[in-house]
Amino acid sequence: MTIKSLGLDENLYQYLLSISLREPEILTQLRKETAEHPMATMQISPEQGQFLALLIQLLGAKKTLEIGVFTGYSSLVVALALPPEGKVIALDISEEFTEIARRYWQKAKIEHKINLYIAPALDTLDQLIAEGQSASFDFAFIDADKSNYDIYYEKCLTLIRQGGLIAIDNVLWNGQVIDQQVQDTRTQAIRLFNQKLSQDNRIFLSVLPIADGLTLALKL
Repeated sequence: MTIKSLGLDENLYQYLLSISLREPEILTQLRKETAEHPMATMQISPEQGQFLALLIQLLGAKKTLEIGVFTGYSSLVVALALPPEGKVIALDISEEFTEIARRYWQKAKIEHKINLYIAPALDTLDQLIAEGQSASFDFAFIDADKSNYDIYYEKCLTLIRQGGLIAIDNVLWNGQVIDQQVQDTRTQAIRLFNQKLSQDNRIFLSVLPIADGLTLALKL
């Protein structure tokens, strides 16, 4: 995993940020605090966050889903981009990590936009479907345990409306997806997942080399 886009040397990466990044101070503060965290590499990059915010505005999204919250950077990005009535349904299993997220949501005065579920994501997704929320979400962001990516994707495809968008993080897996010497469970799961989506005619697909690889799947 990586906290900046792959394939750019440090000078070019800093130039990219200097000409494009419009990061609110609250996001900068959260990113800097997360950089000191032992699991800091789980943080999405700032340019990726800004891109997610752009997607939210292009979609005119009002109801979004996030699988994997960590310290809350991506959910804060999305909540800030949503209209006043917008909602983020955020799923995670860690009270410890999301305690940081809650603190920044409150500082940003957008905590009312975010409903956080602390439970296994598959259970919560099934609950949302059972409650009749299928085809009601505009956008979903998947950035959680890689072995369950395929199941998360299928649940999100049910919950997303036609014309809605699913974004999936870490699909290039720091280049390990093309290293056949790497055969661990997570890497193999991402390879199989990427191959499946390349042939999925239920979606319009684009894979972008931003951060650690970002797949965009538009539900047809």
